Amino acid sequence: MPSLDTLIVFTVAAVLLNLSPGPSNLYIMARSVSQGPRAGVVAAAGLFTGSFAHVAAATLGVSAIVMASAEAFTVLKWAGAAYLIWLGIQHFREAGGLIVPVGRVPAKSMGKIYRESILVEVLNPKTALFFLALLPQFVDPAAGSVTAQSLILGLIVVFTAIPSDVLIAFAAGGVARRLSANPWFARWMDKVSGAVLIGLGALVAAGEAPESAK
Repeated sequence: MPSLDTLIVFTVAAVLLNLSPGPSNLYIMARSVSQGPRAGVVAAAGLFTGSFAHVAAATLGVSAIVMASAEAFTVLKWAGAAYLIWLGIQHFREAGGLIVPVGRVPAKSMGKIYRESILVEVLNPKTALFFLALLPQFVDPAAGSVTAQSLILGLIVVFTAIPSDVLIAFAAGGVARRLSANPWFARWMDKVSGAVLIGLGALVAAGEAPESAK
């Protein structure tokens, strides 16, 4: 079980990342603007369901690497830290470059939206890489079952996305207009996301992470 300090830091980071603009948020926004809040909530439910595949894959992958060798796990942590920092830098470079696909999504049944959303999330390679890069930074093989720790952290990411996704679904019209009309807002949110990602990567790179996250 991760320590309380680790859980708090990780949960705060997960909430900030889930609130920041990204492909999933824009996908939900597009569905809501096109077919109303209900379609947005259904799309969010599909993404939520699909994300469990990434949690399971990351949990099994991290556990297998730890069982294989401590050195391999260390390499994974450093590679993950570098990837998170790179993602953060990309957010800063692309700040303000969001394109909100308002009104360009064809109408579909709720069942089709749900099934399509699951597939969209499952087949998203960036999500898979993100989970594999993020979880090892907060897993401590000495603190107990790596599988249990990875699963708990993965579920935190998934469940903390629910409030922001539902909020976007119901406020999509206003959010879409603001993102489209206010470049400063989009740049600011992208910079927040970039700062969080760089900070997470720097925890390991600078050697300042809590003991349970080393």
